[in-house]
Amino acid sequence: MNRQPFHTPPRIWEPKMTPWLVRWLRPLIRRDLKRQKLSELEIQGLDHIRASLAEGAGVLITPNHSFHYDSYVLIEASHRLRRPFHFMTSWQVFQMGTRFQRWMLQRHGCFSIDRESLDTGALKRSIDILCTSRHPLVVFPEGDIYHHSDRVSPFRDGAAAVALSAARRASRKIVIIPCSLKCFYLTDPTPSLEAILERLELSLHWAPKPKLSLAARVYRIAEGLLTLKEMEHLGRPQSGSVFDRVAKLASHVLSRLESKHGTSDTTLSVPERVRNARRAVIEQMKQADIDDDARQALNADMDDLFFVIQLYSYPSNYIAENPVIERIAETLDKFEEDVLHSDYPGVRGPRRVVVRFAEPLQVPKERGGRGAIAELTQRIESEVQAGLDAINASHKTRPATHQSNPPTTDAAKNRV
Repeated sequence: MNRQPFHTPPRIWEPKMTPWLVRWLRPLIRRDLKRQKLSELEIQGLDHIRASLAEGAGVLITPNHSFHYDSYVLIEASHRLRRPFHFMTSWQVFQMGTRFQRWMLQRHGCFSIDRESLDTGALKRSIDILCTSRHPLVVFPEGDIYHHSDRVSPFRDGAAAVALSAARRASRKIVIIPCSLKCFYLTDPTPSLEAILERLELSLHWAPKPKLSLAARVYRIAEGLLTLKEMEHLGRPQSGSVFDRVAKLASHVLSRLESKHGTSDTTLSVPERVRNARRAVIEQMKQADIDDDARQALNADMDDLFFVIQLYSYPSNYIAENPVIERIAETLDKFEEDVLHSDYPGVRGPRRVVVRFAEPLQVPKERGGRGAIAELTQRIESEVQAGLDAINASHKTRPATHQSNPPTTDAAKNRV
């Protein structure tokens, strides 16, 4: 996962949607997609958005967030719709970008949000867009990129809360369009994956094991890395399955930090618990009289909270239940970021991206009960997962073996 700064945002970035500039900048988006070898794009269900806009509805699009440059894929989809999208974007993306990138983000309708606090300004902008704008709004309910596109991570409730608030205030219909995105390799990326595995093995001072299967090497590295972190945090290696040990280690680190900062609430999901602990750390960092030792300790706590999210991002049995090349590649993408400290994973080979827009969900105008936000969040999550399942069911996946004759594609018309 990408390491990002977590503190009070230095400023707010407002959307400055400029449709003619979005059209003019399309070659830059397509150039970056080609650099990532996202060379074919199949879009399903675009008419669902088109019909909702024709009715004058406010449209909220809720995609899974499983790979870098998925927002660029959605921008390309918006060009085919001929209607640019707004994007809710973490403030770190603006802060870490260049001056030109920030300018470009704003002209594409992006605006910043502080996900570690109750950012009422960003929520108000989102509601205003749904109530009045001609342009759909994109919110990624997973929040972070976890690199496991076959399984959605539990959705945060912000998107549902925004939609329900907008529906109560708007004079028009508000709809949610769940969106599922999935990449498939067009050629066999095994040689590139073997090269990453060798780098990982050498980083552990191990001799490479090229005769083992890709999956076996991944699990071997995972267990080695886990043992090192158990020594660091628990004092000795633990027993049990890899995923039981991951859960135990994450629970130990997170519980210690929650106890230290007074934020314990085990009824919440791990990302929500981490967010609450981060808020507490950020508030302490704001204190004017904090000394260097205390600040260093808080920075270490922030690093440990990031480590908990890293552990959380590896779902149990993701490769074991279906060892296709895409799942192995996604796991190695995470290893490349988490272990080799790459800003972005390498490009393994040309990929086809499938985008599936589901049928719209109309948001009720009536104020629901206390569980309305949670119920709508669960419904959106289920629809996105169903979309991923449908995409996988209709596309052949490549087993994790060498293939001397990679399959060809006849989808030249869909090339980016």
